[in-house]
Amino acid sequence: MPLKVGLTGGVASGKSVVADCFARLGVPIIDSDQIARDLVAPGSGLLQQLIAAAGLEFLTDAGELDRSALRHAAFLDANLRHRIETVLHPAIFAELERQSERVDERYHVLVIPLLAEADFQFTLDRVLVVDCPVELQRKRLQLRDSVSSESAAAMIAVQATREQRLALADDVIVNDASLSKLEREVEALHRDYLMRAGV
Repeated sequence: MPLKVGLTGGVASGKSVVADCFARLGVPIIDSDQIARDLVAPGSGLLQQLIAAAGLEFLTDAGELDRSALRHAAFLDANLRHRIETVLHPAIFAELERQSERVDERYHVLVIPLLAEADFQFTLDRVLVVDCPVELQRKRLQLRDSVSSESAAAMIAVQATREQRLALADDVIVNDASLSKLEREVEALHRDYLMRAGV
């Protein structure tokens, strides 16, 4: 069986950058955010369920999900966040498992941002946490999403803490320096995962 590596981390910690580094090394990447986008494509049954749970205000005139508005609203409203997760998480996790079972390479990476928060039953061989100081995380989030310092702090506060994520970790990449340092750490983990997978 291929080695399954779960990649997680807080919002704006650098998960996508790390996933891209693995992808450039030829590692298959299964991204739960991409799965979520595919599952709620215009006209899909899951999109209809999601809009029924969240509200018509999150549906654009073109019949698409307004992901940005929904994401920000969910960070601020725990009840809305729970309704969204009840609809989306079972479908996303089922598709993650389905795609993982089709991978032929010796190991692959599953990007699961909410691994520490969700009731995730799928078995992983390793958990890789992308970590960074909360202050740096907040600054990146402000820059990325053009939100205030207060909004960024609120978005971070509703997620699992650094300590909760790190408690799940088999491996940790601290993303607080240069891209070249990040790439070297990914390359070292790549060699380790290949060894663990018996290559």
